[in-house]
Amino acid sequence: MRWSQLFIPTLREDPADATAASHKLLVRAGYLRQLAAVVYSYLFLGQRTALKIMQIIREEMDRIGQEFYLPALHPAELWQETGRWEQFGETMFKLKDRGGRDLCLGVTHEEVMTDIARSEVRSYRQLPQIWYQIQVKFRDERRPKSGLMRLRQFIMKDSYSFDLDEAGLDVSYRKHHDTYCRIFDRCGLRYNVVEAHSGAMGGAMSHEFMVVSPAGEDFIVTCPFCLYAANLEKARAGVAPVEDVKGDHKPEAFPTPNVRTIDELAAFTGLKPERFMKSLAYVIPPADPKGKPQMVLALVRGDHQLNEAKLGEALGGAAWRPALAGEIRDAFGAEPGFIGPLGARNVRILLDTTLKGRQNLVTGANRDDHHVRHVTPGEDFTGEYADLRTVVSGDPCSQCGRPLSVSSAIEVGHIFKLGRRYAESMGLRVLDEQGREIIPIMGSYGIGVERILTAAAELYHDEDGLRLPRAIAPFDVTLTPVNLDEPPLRAAAEQLYRELEHARLQVLYDDRDERPGVKFKDADLIGVPYRITVGTQKVAQGLVEIFDRSTRQKADVRMPEAVSILRSRYCG
Repeated sequence: MRWSQLFIPTLREDPADATAASHKLLVRAGYLRQLAAVVYSYLFLGQRTALKIMQIIREEMDRIGQEFYLPALHPAELWQETGRWEQFGETMFKLKDRGGRDLCLGVTHEEVMTDIARSEVRSYRQLPQIWYQIQVKFRDERRPKSGLMRLRQFIMKDSYSFDLDEAGLDVSYRKHHDTYCRIFDRCGLRYNVVEAHSGAMGGAMSHEFMVVSPAGEDFIVTCPFCLYAANLEKARAGVAPVEDVKGDHKPEAFPTPNVRTIDELAAFTGLKPERFMKSLAYVIPPADPKGKPQMVLALVRGDHQLNEAKLGEALGGAAWRPALAGEIRDAFGAEPGFIGPLGARNVRILLDTTLKGRQNLVTGANRDDHHVRHVTPGEDFTGEYADLRTVVSGDPCSQCGRPLSVSSAIEVGHIFKLGRRYAESMGLRVLDEQGREIIPIMGSYGIGVERILTAAAELYHDEDGLRLPRAIAPFDVTLTPVNLDEPPLRAAAEQLYRELEHARLQVLYDDRDERPGVKFKDADLIGVPYRITVGTQKVAQGLVEIFDRSTRQKADVRMPEAVSILRSRYCG
């Protein structure tokens, strides 16, 4: 592994389109090159690191499951059985073969794994099963971001569990939870395990493994006191009490010309936003194209924001979309900004739980340029209560009441209790001990290989470059002689190179004809944990320098002891 013979194209300047530190440094350090929009090629260093990450994943997953390798090209029929052919929509890459048959590139592999199980698993004696693979996935992402953060083609470890009952699923779920902790610990990540929203995967429970980072595209809510943690889409919080106007008042409409938003209404009335109910209209499309869509009115406190993931959960996973202006006019008789729950007909009303027990609030009057005051939920109108609001920093923790914190984070893993959705829709059945036919219960579990690399690069870098943990760095040590034109120095470097290899340390020998400063800058940039510098004066004294990239500490050691010291003190 001589640098002069390797392809490591380092750059001095950041790529023009990069914003995240990980994106800038992984390109500059020669790990990646972009082929097309959010499609990247792994170069030599990137591939070495990716293979190390995958090996860690494989070693830990082999303790609980069996490795498969499944096709990336899937027939449409499998996805149509579960309804996800339509559900994934434009996110899925779809194509036709020469016979006109519909195919897709795999977004994930629940359907393929379930197809294998329904063909081969017949009896309770064959369960439980845990099957996994490390495979390429394809998603036509709407929001590409930050280099490897959100890609159209990416590498995922995905695994699937099949159990007889919920108790068995609990065991498989816990096995994956503990395995993921070992994987991320070995990769050197600092992470939080948080309650999560299941999204298109479905299921009763899921948890995400999140690395806090300003480059993250997700948000997590944490309590530093009782250790409560959840994705922002799932997080629950208490709310500080507010004082309402007391008394038995009847609803009263009043003019609010061109006053549509909560901020405008607060300025117009002199009331605090917490005194208003914010009205947001959505539509559930009909299952039958000839049917009528269902209008949904979601109500949250005026100073709160609606969480659309929670809305979807409250709607039972039904497909929904924001209502159009014309649909709002037809349903409520008013323009957006003036709608409310009073007198609304054929409208499903959902209220955030923070509105329960409130009285004498202000909301839209379903009449242009008018609102109505003294509206009390439960008396003047009825609806369904659900947790609909988005938690913000400073909200009281639902567990202990102390202030919560909201942080951006990178999702590196996600585990799901899928339930029986896929097994039931695809006809997976087994016979139990009494010979009765039952539907197995499933779990699904994913890890993003690129996400681990991105998270590590975000966690471990400085102004000079990457500082990757040894377990996933492309090499253990860089050997840097400052001047190979000097025979004693070259001989010392060659001897050290042989000894490092013999000691089974992964060494990158920088034998390039470059100035020492260039070599040091490149070594700092690519993130190898340690560097042995072979310098003219120190070699004359029988010494070499060991440099710790993470702490930036240097130590002069006797040359015959350099390899053993590196192994025992740094790489033990």
